[in-house]
Amino acid sequence: MSGPARTALVVLAALAALWLLLVLAAWFFQRQLIFLPDRTTPTPPAGVETVTLRTGDGLELSAWYLVPSEAPVATVLALPGNAGNRELRLPLAQGLVARGHAVLLVDYRGYGGNPGRPSEAGLLADARAARDHLEARDDVEPDRLVHLGESIGTGVAAALTAERPPAALVLRSPFPSLTEVGARHYPFLPVRWLLRDEFATGRHLAGWDGPTLVVAGDADTIVAPELSARVAEATDARRLWLPGVDHNDRALLDGDAYLDAVDAFVRDAVDGP
Repeated sequence: MSGPARTALVVLAALAALWLLLVLAAWFFQRQLIFLPDRTTPTPPAGVETVTLRTGDGLELSAWYLVPSEAPVATVLALPGNAGNRELRLPLAQGLVARGHAVLLVDYRGYGGNPGRPSEAGLLADARAARDHLEARDDVEPDRLVHLGESIGTGVAAALTAERPPAALVLRSPFPSLTEVGARHYPFLPVRWLLRDEFATGRHLAGWDGPTLVVAGDADTIVAPELSARVAEATDARRLWLPGVDHNDRALLDGDAYLDAVDAFVRDAVDGP
């Protein structure tokens, strides 16, 4: 074998070894890449009730419950994305309360001072515990329960909806499955074979025909807008596309256009147009 050919072979072997190391690192550390919790325990502001959710696998999780001054139009179970903690989503909850809705603001296991480590199965167990809590409350009407999922929380909301249908479903920046998001961001990795937490929103909602609202920013660089559009098409959803808005922009937290659309949609769903 000539010198140049031997050098090329050595380079290829080195690149293959580096790629294999990258694949192994992605396998072992994928949950650290997916879940980005703020583990600090936030202090509840005035007017917020701290509640305890008891999961099927024995964890006790803290969450916040907020109510309007009058009887709520609906009760919204807010299932957040993969980063931060409930303090970050407080403006969302307060904005919905100002529009007449009660809100249970969840923190998953491993978030906001809660015990445990996040995983897809764990997050769904946490959502079940939140739904159990709401159904057990005397001040909640079960036929006016709404699931609202944000980003990775849309996968949690979809799975919970498949098990225990709500009156309506709101999906903010959804995707058919996390594998499709990962494959777009890491095209050099075999994401479909590596990913342990799929968050298969599309599959979970295959049998859902209830009222659905899909909200997305058309400049989203994390969840491509066309992925959200596919979820909207599959569920025959009402849509709100916010121009020039990226995934973590304030407009998709407590922007008036977003919250007004959620309010109008929920009122139509629970009371009729």
